[in-house]
Amino acid sequence: QVQIVESGGGLVQPGGSLRLSCAASGSIFSIYDMGWFRQAPGKQRELVATITSGGSTNYGDSVKGRFTISRDNAKKTVALQMNSLKPEDTAVYYCNAEVRSTIIATPRDYWGQGTQVTVSS
Repeated sequence: QVQIVESGGGLVQPGGSLRLSCAASGSIFSIYDMGWFRQAPGKQRELVATITSGGSTNYGDSVKGRFTISRDNAKKTVALQMNSLKPEDTAVYYCNAEVRSTIIATPRDYWGQGTQVTVSS
């Protein structure tokens, strides 16, 4: 009923930039918080950035000053602009959305399949 799809991942050199996009679709009544998380092999999933429906943002300490999260409520999308990328940013990036669907009354978290970001020279 609800689908979350990420795009924009790829290979980039240290110091470079990438922009990730995420689109929510399906039987959506409303979307509350949205965010990006990442997970490297052998490590726990960590917060990258979140944004509320009103535009308030929160960032993980490791990406503050380098990444920017934004959303377009009309398009039901959220983006992550990543600048000054470091090898430590290499991970699978997952999009998360808190969604109330037209089927389920209680808001639930939905996750995308992830997109790979590799930062290497």
